[in-house]
Amino acid sequence: MEFKYLHTFRTIIETGSFTKAAEKLNYTQSTITFQIGQLEQELSVKLFEKIGRKMVLTKAGEQIIPYVDEVMRSLEKLRYFENDLSECRGELHIGIGETLLCYKLPCILKEFQRQAPNARLFLRSMNCYDIRNELCSGTLDLGLLYEDVGGFDQNLITYPFGKYPLVLIAAPDIKKSYPDFITPNRFIPVPFIINEAMCIFRLIFEDYLRKKSILLDHTIELWSIPTIKNLVMNEVGVSFLPEFTVKKELQTHKLVEIETDMPSPKISAVLAHHKNKWISPLMQCFINLCQSAHPHISTTPPSARDIPSP
Repeated sequence: MEFKYLHTFRTIIETGSFTKAAEKLNYTQSTITFQIGQLEQELSVKLFEKIGRKMVLTKAGEQIIPYVDEVMRSLEKLRYFENDLSECRGELHIGIGETLLCYKLPCILKEFQRQAPNARLFLRSMNCYDIRNELCSGTLDLGLLYEDVGGFDQNLITYPFGKYPLVLIAAPDIKKSYPDFITPNRFIPVPFIINEAMCIFRLIFEDYLRKKSILLDHTIELWSIPTIKNLVMNEVGVSFLPEFTVKKELQTHKLVEIETDMPSPKISAVLAHHKNKWISPLMQCFINLCQSAHPHISTTPPSARDIPSP
């Protein structure tokens, strides 16, 4: 049996279609179809059936997934047979929240590359909800995300990665005009400049505004934290961000904090992986480096978080 056929099968499950699997694996769709046909012939079962225009897993296809995963995990272990981490040529796929990637990970990533120079590190700046979902589906090896996502799947193991204060920020002249966001039931004619709609700290602040019946002029939605900060410093609007992202600007008074009556708002970050994920040497290296940055992280995996999905 060709192991690449099993990999193709698993990629179809992860991506949701033959077409997307072909794009991810850089195959033609006919190659995908041929490989699945060969796998079905060797296993003497029908793995997919066509319903309308879609190829859908059969019952046999669903039942074989755990066995395919077991084989893939064993193959992954074989790739790391070399004991010397510096010679390890494996891959590590990590999803990371943008603020954590920009401000908390560079030193960790630099040291990781020093310890495992031949490893292939694949990083994705992602929304925290997407990170959680891809960890659950097995697409990612590790995820570094904010845990305020409304619950984790019980199959995820998490390690704390710090609690961080959140601050409402503005340029000094904006604060002179609107010194606080405490008084309820009012309109403040400035834009809110923030990340995309499912950004965790955006959701926290928008919930606060609703409870206070405070209405801002409009929302400017951007994906870049440096760009958000630059616009706020140039008096375009206000933003609500983890304090560590604006620490230097607050110290130099390019930005100032605006008061709210939120009780010490904080956001918690976690490092996570699927509980059935084999901890490869590269994964362990990354976990150890995160522990060095946050000494309270245990390298002994805790039990899976028994929190129901939202």
